[in-house]
Amino acid sequence: MLGDISKAEHIYIATGYTDMRKSIDGLAALVQQNFQLNPFSNTLYMFCGRGTSKIKALYWEGDGFVLLYKRLENGKYKWPRNEQEVQLITAQQFRWLMEGLAITQPKAVKKSNAKRVV
Repeated sequence: MLGDISKAEHIYIATGYTDMRKSIDGLAALVQQNFQLNPFSNTLYMFCGRGTSKIKALYWEGDGFVLLYKRLENGKYKWPRNEQEVQLITAQQFRWLMEGLAITQPKAVKKSNAKRVV
């Protein structure tokens, strides 16, 4: 199905700034050369420019790439601007990002790996 990103095993975001003029080939080369990751894996790669109101996502569907583009009419994404690196995020962090929240929510309840009942 065209652009069914729910099947992606991993989600990576390119922190910092990405030139939003890049197309599929440019973004795939960025993933492969700068981040040493495989653009043909079952992974969603996300990019954001300086304006933070637009994002692009690259996803390999097995027979070709899907390039998704979203522009917010109101507001901006809370995109991490560490440096030019790539960061693995969880499905929950992806939802927060798409809802206009930061991917780190200090007041969110953290999952516990409890081994025994107290």
